[in-house]
Amino acid sequence: MSSTIRQEDVDLSHSLFEVTVEPLLVDALVDLVLTPGDGAVVTFVGTVRDQHQGRKVIALEYGAYAEMAESEMRRIGMEMIGKWGLHGIAMRHRTGKLEVGETSVIIAASSAHRREAFEACSEALDMLKVTVPVWKKEYYEDGTAWIGVGAG
Repeated sequence: MSSTIRQEDVDLSHSLFEVTVEPLLVDALVDLVLTPGDGAVVTFVGTVRDQHQGRKVIALEYGAYAEMAESEMRRIGMEMIGKWGLHGIAMRHRTGKLEVGETSVIIAASSAHRREAFEACSEALDMLKVTVPVWKKEYYEDGTAWIGVGAG
């Protein structure tokens, strides 16, 4: 899909692209993307895990350039709608300090068939991790480390 696609040419009525400090809820995004024509809604839920490269993680702190991040998520969403024929897609990324087990990112994709929803959800996540300006600070038992842009 060309990067010249215009937002007004894509139906985004069942889509959302947001960076927020609020806790993330899977059901809210599933409800948003679901349409009567869907046979599948696939979700990805990213959570804070308790270790990274052999170090014990006690928390993560996410930061983002919210306006740019939401714009890039919208671009990714439009591309996924065009490529996979999605009926809806939502991406929410949390910012602020999160404890182990908390949800940091959710992607939900809806389509008539499961394959398209699975593929789109996976591809959108891969793109988000590379291009969306989100960074994180990892808090370990023995110190901290910033992880670069797109490392969500």
